[in-house]
Amino acid sequence: MQLTSGLMTFVSMLGIIGLSPAPCTTDPVSCRLWSEPQMPGLSMNGDFIMGGIFSIHFTTSSEQNTYTRQPLQPQCSGSLNFRALRIVRAMEFAIHEINSRTDLLPGITLGYQIHDSCSAVPMAVKVAFQFVNGMEPFFNDTDSCSKSAAAAVPAVVGDSASTSSISVARTLGLFGIPQVSPYATCACLSDKHQFPAFFRTVPSDHHQAAALAKIVKHFGWTWIGAVRSDSDYGNNGMASFLKAAQEEGICVEYSESYYRTQPRSKLERVANVIRRSTARVIVAFLAAGEMRFLLEELARQPPPPLQWIGTDAWIIETEFLRFNMCAGAIGFGVPRSVIPGLREFLLDLSPEQALKSPLLTEFWESSFSCSLKGSSEGARECDGSEDIRALLNPYTDTSQLRITIMSYKATYAIAHAIHGVICNDTQCDKSAKFAPWQILDQLKRVNFTTKNGFQVSFDSSGDPAAVYDLINWQFKEDGGLDFVTVGHYDSSRRRGQEFSMSRAISWLGGQTEVPRSVCSESCPPGTRKAVQKGKQVCCYDCIPCAEGEISNKTDSLNCVPCSPEFWPNTQRDSCLPKPVEFLSWDDTLSIILTVFSITGAFIAVSVTAVFFKHRTSPIVRANNSELSFLLLFSLTLCFLCTLTFIGQPSKWSCMLRHTAFGITFVLCISCVLGKTIVVLMAFRATLPGSNAMKWFGPPQQRLSVLTFTLIQVLICVLWLTISPPLPFKNLNHYKERIVLECALGSAIGFWAVLGYIGFLALLCFILAFLARKLPDNFNEAKFITFSMLIFCAVWVTFIPAYVSSPGKFTVAVEIFAILASSFGLITCIFAPKCFIIMFRPEQNTKKHLMGKVPSKSL
Repeated sequence: MQLTSGLMTFVSMLGIIGLSPAPCTTDPVSCRLWSEPQMPGLSMNGDFIMGGIFSIHFTTSSEQNTYTRQPLQPQCSGSLNFRALRIVRAMEFAIHEINSRTDLLPGITLGYQIHDSCSAVPMAVKVAFQFVNGMEPFFNDTDSCSKSAAAAVPAVVGDSASTSSISVARTLGLFGIPQVSPYATCACLSDKHQFPAFFRTVPSDHHQAAALAKIVKHFGWTWIGAVRSDSDYGNNGMASFLKAAQEEGICVEYSESYYRTQPRSKLERVANVIRRSTARVIVAFLAAGEMRFLLEELARQPPPPLQWIGTDAWIIETEFLRFNMCAGAIGFGVPRSVIPGLREFLLDLSPEQALKSPLLTEFWESSFSCSLKGSSEGARECDGSEDIRALLNPYTDTSQLRITIMSYKATYAIAHAIHGVICNDTQCDKSAKFAPWQILDQLKRVNFTTKNGFQVSFDSSGDPAAVYDLINWQFKEDGGLDFVTVGHYDSSRRRGQEFSMSRAISWLGGQTEVPRSVCSESCPPGTRKAVQKGKQVCCYDCIPCAEGEISNKTDSLNCVPCSPEFWPNTQRDSCLPKPVEFLSWDDTLSIILTVFSITGAFIAVSVTAVFFKHRTSPIVRANNSELSFLLLFSLTLCFLCTLTFIGQPSKWSCMLRHTAFGITFVLCISCVLGKTIVVLMAFRATLPGSNAMKWFGPPQQRLSVLTFTLIQVLICVLWLTISPPLPFKNLNHYKERIVLECALGSAIGFWAVLGYIGFLALLCFILAFLARKLPDNFNEAKFITFSMLIFCAVWVTFIPAYVSSPGKFTVAVEIFAILASSFGLITCIFAPKCFIIMFRPEQNTKKHLMGKVPSKSL
């Protein structure tokens, strides 16, 4: 059933365009058109006839096909488009101007046949076949019906609509007849494989779509609506725009289509979608006919204020200026121009001249609401008082010549091509015979400048350079709307420099601030965009950057981590250098430890001074005073070595602090160990027949201290040689700051130093513990035992505290351990002696020390 219906529709189409599918007979008059030829709306004879097809009416009237008889021929209906008539007459004016020139086609008279396609594809195709075959209804060819004469026209100007131009181009292209359209902008027509004979003087929608996407991006609109004509013009143009918009990161909330012949319910649905949308910017890729219907429907129930973005098909239509809802609209139109003499030509029209053309007759009667003699009945007869110069309509308004100049340029382009075929340097041959492909070849090489300064040429796709004016609808002083050129777009410029603004834009409602149209507000620096589930990429939530990451741009897709030595600020929009932490001199903890360190050293020096003053006293001389002074010296160094741990670590301070600590403490413990051994040896020497002191006299004591210390020196030398401690930026302990510390270098070396100190301390503790009960009023072994007990307790607790303490407190724990153990030693060993020397001098005797005098409780 569908196949039968399609076949009948095809046969009907053949009938409309006038082709007979019947076979030829032997009769000389064998091929006949079924329908009458379409008469031109404007025509003039000449040596060469130029064809013209324009959409002057928007609709056609015809009966419903019954498929039982030949269909009636469609007729144009509806009101005459005055602006289209002006464009048509621009072609007529250009031909008259060319005929009067001596430098272009001298001696040649160009004629024209201009037809109205009524914006209908069947009508346009019928006219195209007439341009191929001519207007004769019979073909007197006895050999073959398909063998017809040469084409009736060498080239055609038109059509003005993309859909009908596509059909015309497919028809004329089969015969190589060039077609130059002044207004068909569909990007599909640039395909030379499908349309080899098509040219145009208006830029392709490919450029306009890209320009629209760039201007939407330029003003920060990422959430827009889109509506288009459901035609080749709208569908192809919107497809190009949506592709460009996607590349620019623009989201489209909706994309609706409508054609003026579709049911009203479809128009109402599109209007309701616009009213309910959240997008405040709408891109309308509509022909003027669809735009008129849409604006009238929206005016019934106005939507919230919208920023309209228009194409050249409607943005320069003066009849739409009555819709104040479009105030602030912007869009691209071909540059405005002036055609010298055109206005006078348009106004040089009398009733007698108008009667010669059905189009001009309809124009005259429609403009003055009267009837020319013999043209119609029932209306007031025109009496000659009509003044065409008093008319104010698009026909007489030549202030916005945009598409009109395209028709003018198309006509001149064909004239130059004909000139290149039939003329030499001095004259033209009006009897010359040529094929349409010769005109086609010449059109590809056309390159000239019009009188008003516009250059005309075509690229390999038959397109001109894309140059647009940026049009803005602004309020005039009287409250009406007017077109204002606010900028320019030239696709031939370098990327990023295509736009140039010449004046401020007035936005919707006359406001001066750029309206916003976004699905989600911009994410500030310090956050990143997270697309909402199930929605477009322009609809997102702003998620704060994770710890350690920043975003320093608006609408960042991702947060980036700071480099290891940097950390985000509070807003997380920039990376700041991490504060460096170490135990500095101005730190409160450092000041306290320094005070204790200097106090300890002062105490050690003071004890040394007391001992030196009373160096001849028994309590000082007892148990080797040399070891006591050496011990006090080493304790002073122990107190002072803690100062090397304070301040910013450097290469030398890192090596000095651990080695100085290790060596001074071994020297200290060696002295204590020597004193412990002396105590043991001294009491063994009191036994009958013992000569223990012979084996551990002062020389042996000095040698033991030196030996124990040299072992530690050797360990430190090996440590510093193999892998010394060096300054190290610890980035792992804290995320937000750097701990500047001394890396151990070799952990084995560090723990070997501590282990050796611990070994000597443990050995000293054991020996002192064994000698603690030896008889004596002043048994120094007891105090050494207590001092070693404190020393070992401090350093045993030091290890876990050292390992677990964070940052600068690691150093503080080490300093505390050194100070605590040093204070423990000086307190336990020297405090009792100093007390006797200072406060109990009566006990500072040899008898008392030997236990021969009863001691008093201290």
